[in-house]
Amino acid sequence: MSRAPGLGRALQTLRVGSLPPTAIRTATATRSSSSSPLVELREYALKPEFSTPYLYATGTAANLRKSLSPLRFFSMPDTGGELNKATHAYYYQGGHEERNAKRAAMATNAEWKAYLESCRPCMNSQSSLLFVEAPLVGQMDQVLGLADEPQSDNGNDTILEIRRYKLKLGYDTVPKFLNLFAQGLPSKLNADGTDPTTSLVTLLYCEVGRLNEVIEIWRHGDGSAAMEQSRVAARNAHEWREAIASIADLAIEFSSTIHKPAPFSPIR
Repeated sequence: MSRAPGLGRALQTLRVGSLPPTAIRTATATRSSSSSPLVELREYALKPEFSTPYLYATGTAANLRKSLSPLRFFSMPDTGGELNKATHAYYYQGGHEERNAKRAAMATNAEWKAYLESCRPCMNSQSSLLFVEAPLVGQMDQVLGLADEPQSDNGNDTILEIRRYKLKLGYDTVPKFLNLFAQGLPSKLNADGTDPTTSLVTLLYCEVGRLNEVIEIWRHGDGSAAMEQSRVAARNAHEWREAIASIADLAIEFSSTIHKPAPFSPIR
């Protein structure tokens, strides 16, 4: 299925509904197809017996990876889905052109080629999906975004909560989702009792791969206790509850997976 031509235009004119003025930065509504920033999400299914050697080799080569590519996070699932799946995300400010150039440079780097050769036997499969950050990421101060390399606390308890939605097909399904989410999010972020270490990292919608997929990524600095506390607090956020009720009508599937960031992950 190819991207419907009307979807890009609909997203360009997306309205953020009831967002309060204090939550809005300068909106960047116009997107250039040649230079729009992209987020690449790569997932490598590892052979269970080789998961530890893979992570050791990858940690050893972490600085090399960061020097060659715009890594934003690297994590492994702890529960909620398939285990032993290395999950890493990259932010390409220059879109496809930057991604192509950096990956071409990596392919000719002798150290990187040696690292890949040592790691490939550890893998069962690899996947790559390209996403775009939702407009609210650039409009709400409380959403971290991936444009800049994160400066996260180095807490050992940090978890990432990756929530994925598979939406119904349609030209306007993703814009509707993003608008509803933007309307309800402030009430969730500001709900009384929300753990102070909980923050929304980003909200993404798929550009290349599983179209009509949306992903929200949350960071909980104090681990699962922070996640549970923030979830309980959100139950009293009226606008958020209304938004999620409407989003449920757009979704076919929903999943939530808890990840542990690797020691070398920028977000941790």
